Amino acid sequence: MASLTWARRARRLPWFVLIPAIVAGIGTLVPIVYLVLRAFEADLETLQRLLWRERTWTLLVNTLSLTAGVLVLSTLMAVPLAWLTVRSDLRWKRFVTVLAVVPLAIPGYVVAYALISLGGVNGFLSQLFGAVVPRPSGYWGAVAALSLYTYPYLFLNVRAALLGLDPSLEESARSLGHGSRAVTWRVVLPQLRPALLAGWLVIALYVLGDFGVVALMRYEAFSYAIYLQYSSAFDRTYAALLSLVLLGLTLLIVGTEGRLLGRRRYARVGSGAQRAVVMTRLRRWAPLAYGYVASVLLAALGLPFLVLGSWLVLAPPDLAAWRSVAEAFVRTASVAAPAALVTALAAMPIAYLAARVRLRGSRLIERLAYLGYAIPPVSLALAMVFFSLRAVPWLYQTATLLITAYVISFLALAIGPIRSALLQVPPRLEEAARSLGRRPFVAFFETTFPLIRRPVVAGTALVLMVAMKELPLTFLLAPTGFTTLSVRGFTRTSEGMMAEAAPFALAIVLFSSLFVGLLVSYEGKR
Repeated sequence: MASLTWARRARRLPWFVLIPAIVAGIGTLVPIVYLVLRAFEADLETLQRLLWRERTWTLLVNTLSLTAGVLVLSTLMAVPLAWLTVRSDLRWKRFVTVLAVVPLAIPGYVVAYALISLGGVNGFLSQLFGAVVPRPSGYWGAVAALSLYTYPYLFLNVRAALLGLDPSLEESARSLGHGSRAVTWRVVLPQLRPALLAGWLVIALYVLGDFGVVALMRYEAFSYAIYLQYSSAFDRTYAALLSLVLLGLTLLIVGTEGRLLGRRRYARVGSGAQRAVVMTRLRRWAPLAYGYVASVLLAALGLPFLVLGSWLVLAPPDLAAWRSVAEAFVRTASVAAPAALVTALAAMPIAYLAARVRLRGSRLIERLAYLGYAIPPVSLALAMVFFSLRAVPWLYQTATLLITAYVISFLALAIGPIRSALLQVPPRLEEAARSLGRRPFVAFFETTFPLIRRPVVAGTALVLMVAMKELPLTFLLAPTGFTTLSVRGFTRTSEGMMAEAAPFALAIVLFSSLFVGLLVSYEGKR
């Protein structure tokens, strides 16, 4: 009976919603299934031997240690900064907020490039001051670079939570005799739990999937080891097994975040308007607060721009170098722009199913789309390589395969804003159009699409920005000789050619700043 009801509802859905949504959902799942099949081509004894190999557990410990280190350092950077911009009498809060978000425009491998450029015989400090210092590398270098790039994710979440926190809760706690420290631990921090968990989840997923920073810092985490195993050792079975372990670790973190969040309620239940926030006066702590803000912003923002600008001054690129940057930019846009458009087109039917249709399968399709974003890029790239070599060899090392990987990885980024907009559009608009004789496809594009056009454009722009600076997928899946901005900058940095890498890194930062401009514009509207 339930299956009949599902079938009847499915038949009522227009084809342009149901078929693309199913294809997109299956497309996300196929490479992962093929990765599992590729790993289990070996016999059980071989798999057990590979899994219990000492190197596998060393990689696991290294990856977890790196994730923990980045979470701790990014929290120490983001949470005090968010509190100062929301709850204190800090001056120039809007300006500080904008600057705190700008590091999102600087990819992690560019931050690693800036840190590496400081040291060495040919480093920035040696060229400018004659001081030779060791180049940062290994665990602490990777922790520093990843924290400087990822802390804005936590900053934005905590700041939004602090803006929505009702001050009357703290006043009630103080009226019961609790001091400031007790109020912070018993009232404020529990209310910030969803924001902290959301920010930590995003940061942890990024660290698990990062390839550029750990490769440049020569730190043996899962992503770097998978690449080395695939490209150097040619042990494809072990590479597939490591990818599955990394994927399992990612899903474990996603599930843990959901369990820690629980089903607690965080909304106000009382009536009346929310009280105004009383700003904390810094007074004698003001110099320490301003010094802290300056140190965070200079490390995350000032250092990369200073190093990039200095290399451009010390070794000015010639016309041929700028021509090479322009060619790399065109190549990057030639795959990023189609990927963004296809992703937006694939996201609309999935968002429509999630927002408008109450079917058991619609929730599953949406979850599959988000699974693509949770898969570490190196694992996804390896899955696409295995799938193309065995199933569709004519797709191997083509731009089509790279664009497909982009769509699978970034589909969730486009679904979010489109789904939110569809939830705000009354379904009766389409129903009225259909009652006047319009076909479902025409009714949707004449009534609903004009109302969700801006979120669709925003989702497309977001995917375009992320695809323009994507490194692991591009590095492993791009056709031979097809070098993008990220690949050019990464390869030159890994070879110690800091001055030659600067123009490519600068181009990535300038283009990514468009995304930060959208955030600043949204902040102004708020």
